[in-house]
Amino acid sequence: MRIIKDRAIIEDAWRHLTDEEIPSNGKVSVPFARWQVERDVLTGRDGEIGVRLSGVEPLDELAADLGQLQLIVLEFPKFTDGRCFSYARLLRERYGFAGEIRASGDFLADQIYYMARVGINAFEYQGPEPLEQILRQLEIFSVRYQPAVDDQGLLFSRRYNR
Repeated sequence: MRIIKDRAIIEDAWRHLTDEEIPSNGKVSVPFARWQVERDVLTGRDGEIGVRLSGVEPLDELAADLGQLQLIVLEFPKFTDGRCFSYARLLRERYGFAGEIRASGDFLADQIYYMARVGINAFEYQGPEPLEQILRQLEIFSVRYQPAVDDQGLLFSRRYNR
């Protein structure tokens, strides 16, 4: 499957395991509930590990484990549910997570720009538009008036600092 990661279209190397699948070596992600139960087994295998979160699972319960994770997949249950936007920003700013934060599930092409602003750097887009068209959404605005994870300075501050 192709995804957008760090503003480029790539082939996804991650396998998203269900609760029943046996974890193999390599890059795998598991649901949050499975991570809580099998943390030691999953980190003891050879390969990278990621956790899939929805907006209802408590992010603070994952905070102590972030150093062991390379991927956090934020699963948007519907495009009108904004809780994962908040999770992305908290992961970057409060918890200092520097790994991949990926959006998955039901979201719109129009939301990708705003997802990137809060710290999401990868997208599993399932909509009808081609990824090349979706990639252009990340450059839709050339000026940002408000600070965010991707750009902390205010527009007027940058002007006066020149």
